[in-house]
Amino acid sequence: MNQFKPIFLGTVDPRSEMAGFRRVANSQKCVRAGGRHNDLEDVGRDLSHHTFFEMLGNWAFGGEYFKKEACSMAWELLTQVYGIPEDRLWVSYFSGDSKTGLDPDLETRDIWLSLGVPASRVLSFGLQENFWEMGDTGPCGPCTEIHYDLAGGMGPPQLVELWNLVFMQHYREADGSLHLLPQQHVDTGMGLERLVAVLQGKHSTYDTDLFSPLLDAIHQSCRVPPYSGRVGAADEGRIDTAYRVVADHIRTLSVCIADGVSPGMSGAPLVLRRILRRAVRYSTEVLQAPPGFLGNLVPVVVATLGAAYPELQKNSVKIANLVSEDEAAFLASLQRGRRIIDRTVKRLGPSDLFPAEVAWSLSLSGNLGIPLDLVQLMLEEKGVKLDTAGLEQLAQKEAQHRAQQAEAAQEEGLCLDVHALEELHRQGIPTTDDSPKYNYSLRPNGDYEFGLCEAQVLQLYSETGTAVASVGEGQRCGLLLDRTNFYAEQGGQASDRGYLIRTGQQDVLFPVARAQVCGGFILHEAMAPECLQVGDRVQLYVDKAWRMGCMVKHTATHLLNWALRQTLGPTTEQRGSHLNPERLRFDVATQTPLTTEQLRTVESYVQEAVGQDKPVYMEEVPLAHTARIPGLRSLDEVYPDPVRVVSVGVPVAQALAPASQAALQTSVELCCGTHLLSTGAVGDLVIIGDRQLVKGITRLLAITGEQAQQAREVGQSLSQEVEVASERLSRGSRDLLEAHRLSKDIGRLIEFTESAVIPQWQRQEQQTTLKMLQRRANTAIRKLEKSQATEKSQELLKRHSEGPLIVDTVSAQSLSVLVKVVRQLCKQAPSMSVLLLSPQPTGSVLCACQVAQGATPTFTAEAWALAVCSHMGGKAWGSPVIAQGTGHTADLEAALRTARAYALNQL
Repeated sequence: MNQFKPIFLGTVDPRSEMAGFRRVANSQKCVRAGGRHNDLEDVGRDLSHHTFFEMLGNWAFGGEYFKKEACSMAWELLTQVYGIPEDRLWVSYFSGDSKTGLDPDLETRDIWLSLGVPASRVLSFGLQENFWEMGDTGPCGPCTEIHYDLAGGMGPPQLVELWNLVFMQHYREADGSLHLLPQQHVDTGMGLERLVAVLQGKHSTYDTDLFSPLLDAIHQSCRVPPYSGRVGAADEGRIDTAYRVVADHIRTLSVCIADGVSPGMSGAPLVLRRILRRAVRYSTEVLQAPPGFLGNLVPVVVATLGAAYPELQKNSVKIANLVSEDEAAFLASLQRGRRIIDRTVKRLGPSDLFPAEVAWSLSLSGNLGIPLDLVQLMLEEKGVKLDTAGLEQLAQKEAQHRAQQAEAAQEEGLCLDVHALEELHRQGIPTTDDSPKYNYSLRPNGDYEFGLCEAQVLQLYSETGTAVASVGEGQRCGLLLDRTNFYAEQGGQASDRGYLIRTGQQDVLFPVARAQVCGGFILHEAMAPECLQVGDRVQLYVDKAWRMGCMVKHTATHLLNWALRQTLGPTTEQRGSHLNPERLRFDVATQTPLTTEQLRTVESYVQEAVGQDKPVYMEEVPLAHTARIPGLRSLDEVYPDPVRVVSVGVPVAQALAPASQAALQTSVELCCGTHLLSTGAVGDLVIIGDRQLVKGITRLLAITGEQAQQAREVGQSLSQEVEVASERLSRGSRDLLEAHRLSKDIGRLIEFTESAVIPQWQRQEQQTTLKMLQRRANTAIRKLEKSQATEKSQELLKRHSEGPLIVDTVSAQSLSVLVKVVRQLCKQAPSMSVLLLSPQPTGSVLCACQVAQGATPTFTAEAWALAVCSHMGGKAWGSPVIAQGTGHTADLEAALRTARAYALNQL
């Protein structure tokens, strides 16, 4: 329903085609593998769940039709058009919820009964089953589900959900409260796969012709019996479960990759990565599939779905290659992980828990990347329990570590103090050769390959920083090696992380959380799953995904620095930066904050350089060669000699030539960080925040790649909503409620704009526009209130032309309007004292009063309002001349009598 949310929320662009939608029927691709509606863990265990499915839906917007028509049409389609026997269908409806004040949906119940559904097959359920919500906030409402009885009278009913009819009539706010939507809508969804199963007389979606070609192909490629549809204990060896998992997951992978979502490290790509790796495990461990098996199933998916979705045919080779590459990478990781688990389990006692540190080491590195839930599942199969409490502690520590890195905080950890460094020099231990950190290359397919690094342990340190000859199982320790390919945090770039293994012992991983440089020595902070000694030979593996994220952000930082100089002038100076895979932070010296246009221009320069996919050249040169080069970017710090130069688009030698002007035209910097070999992999850059640290220094926050694209999409969506609000305001309204509603909508947009991850230039533009719209909306409200007050005061004066008092009731939508009416009356009849009450739909009563100019000093408006509101169980406030208040009463006449009596007594 996501594409129709603008209709549900009333924010649809009135000029768009969607604004004219009243009735819609559609079929769409759906993936449920994360968030509130997550079917991933159910897939394979039963005969009906899928991560990818095709959703058939019909929709009614703005009350075009509602419950009666939706239920009637659904029943007609299923029973008369599709010919499904009525006695095989059951329905459910919402039973209500006392906590939220939601009543039972008896209307829907009665509709089903009127359609001839026996009361015994009309069941009621609560919020969990029959109240549909997409997320924590947004449109929602009661739903009624149509279920199909697989048993068909042969024994107890075996119900499977076939069709869900959702009646969108509420909106869930962030605080959990529910409010009615301005208009009612219908949103129904029926899974094509389940419908096909019913129409083809199958008990399972996996028995239909949507899946049988895949199941046949799996059987032909694997050394297992044919698929037989068993579940639970009857599924010996979980072979049929594996059939279902692989068939479902390869469909999901193919469809998502064709739509541009590839397995990755965060968000939807991370979910897809989990799906792929789950499929790999089932195919290899249960189905005994050969290497490359999953990629070979892609053509079967294309043959089944390609006619409906041409993008599958267009991208079939890309999908197969990507699946095969990730499958091969994970197979190597999975085999190593399995050996580690087997070896660890053998050492455990009958009641011992599987060590959290070992489980964490399996998932810490992107090179292994075994999801923790898979690790736990593998242990369950062996009858071993995981130390979940210890794992949770490690996860919390990791989350804290990431948060600290994101803010570039200096966290406490192992370090070499002056005494330790002196001792190293005394022993003649050489500084660490970290040149292997630059040993990586770009393959033709665009992937980066990182070279292997072998090293020797020169020194070990305990958690307290004491030098030791060995460390034992479970100890946090520091390692000094003769060489390393880990990047130690410096120059604003976050440290690498990953793992190391002892040479010749592939099944014991020593996770490395970070590396830091201390006087030329690279100290690796690691966790030892078993004994490690000085002199041991090791192999080091950096976390590829983490390193790639840093490389993208670092190259993007250089492009940002160059773009700022192009925009603000060649004298613009960097004042610091920090980056990790999530985002980059850049401090720049500016006399004034960057304008909206400057921010936009900076981004456009970066986008241009990225789009040209310029090569990035890196070379070490004598420091003297870099002196007096116009435009060369460097920070006010000490550089090594020779120094590493990073140049975008121009070879280093050419950039540093005496007469060269290259550094004025492109990015040329002194830098020891790790970088991309070409700019295209940055993808995009969006500045999502800027603030003044101190006068003269602006801090910019930026994101890249997919995150940047998502930020632009959110920004575009926001712009459309602002434009809709502007058009609503321009049309004007004589309805005060509508004017208040528009003002609140604008207020919500203002709040969203402040916190949304969108381009900062766009934020500034929309904030300016929204503030102007808010002023106009408030002005319109004041005019409407004044107009209403004038009108109502005239009516009241006609009824109360004589006497010292006007005490009456009047319809007013707010205290503001009521006070204006009182003021208007007293202005037109200065000798009269006025008190007005206004009952509200919520049950409350508003009160406003003003005493005449010549009233006795003891007769005050504040006391008058307090007397009346106290009578109504409420409160009042104000001044001696004018006051207001609220209360609750069902007897307005008694409240009016109290008002008159108090005033006459005072007068």
